[in-house]
Amino acid sequence: MNMEIPVYLFTGFLEAGKTKFIQETLEDDRFNSGERTLLLLCEEGMEEYAPDQFAGRNVFIEVLDDPEKLNPDHLAKLQMAHNVERCVVEYNGMWMLDDLYQAMPEDWVIYQEICFADASTFLNYNANMRQLTVDKLKSCEMIVFNRADSAVDRMELHKIVRGVSRRAEIAYEEPGGDVVYDNIEDPLPFDLEAPVIDIEDQDYAVWYRDLSEETKKYGGKTIRFKGLVVQSPKLPQKTFLCGRYLMTCCVNDITYTGLACQWDRAGELKSKDWVTVTAKVSIKFSPVYGKRGPVLQVLGVEPAVAPEQEVATFY
Repeated sequence: MNMEIPVYLFTGFLEAGKTKFIQETLEDDRFNSGERTLLLLCEEGMEEYAPDQFAGRNVFIEVLDDPEKLNPDHLAKLQMAHNVERCVVEYNGMWMLDDLYQAMPEDWVIYQEICFADASTFLNYNANMRQLTVDKLKSCEMIVFNRADSAVDRMELHKIVRGVSRRAEIAYEEPGGDVVYDNIEDPLPFDLEAPVIDIEDQDYAVWYRDLSEETKKYGGKTIRFKGLVVQSPKLPQKTFLCGRYLMTCCVNDITYTGLACQWDRAGELKSKDWVTVTAKVSIKFSPVYGKRGPVLQVLGVEPAVAPEQEVATFY
């Protein structure tokens, strides 16, 4: 069995502060006490590394500025060439993260993922390169906004991050170097304690994300929502899918978010029917997901009119 290689992934656009943070991290004895570390650089930033500060710390720098080299064979060769125990990646902000995930050798495992952004330019990146921005926010554990002075609209930054992820921690580094953590509360637009949790059409995206990220809290809850039916002979008996098409960032990112629904009369429904489903949520294994997930025990189904905006969004 191969040894697991921890990967510490740092993402963000140019001049976001990745290089400075990684430099300081690799100089810190609490993180680096001599472990053989591959520092993989996927872009050339404005700030340069000072390798002499890594003296005796077993840090091996490799530049990977060609996406063609982003493949399992090449990464495995770099790992073997330096006999490293772990990898630190400064990722190119213009490359999609899925390309890295698919390129990692089987024994490479993401241990930590932090995104960095310049607070003064982030809104422009989000407006003009929304797909890339969402890509960097969707899986990070934390986003650090550097240069977050008093002119920065932190509420606007908060809303953009929360529109993609409710779990990412948000930190603001002020000009003096102090770091302040975001403490803005995000109340859900529906009542989790209601006997029946009604999901309005405009709140479907927020609800689906919350259900996906915090599935356990919905166990035993009764919900009511509007969705599009999908039928297939591949589904288990007395099962249909109900959900909405959801757009995270752009038209290229639209996916159907079908939930497994169990109902004795499932065969009466047809694909593309819009219905309002009332169901009790069970958390259990389903062949639909290939793992444990929310299975809706249907209490009632009513015909419905399609929402005014058929594709659900976070905006």
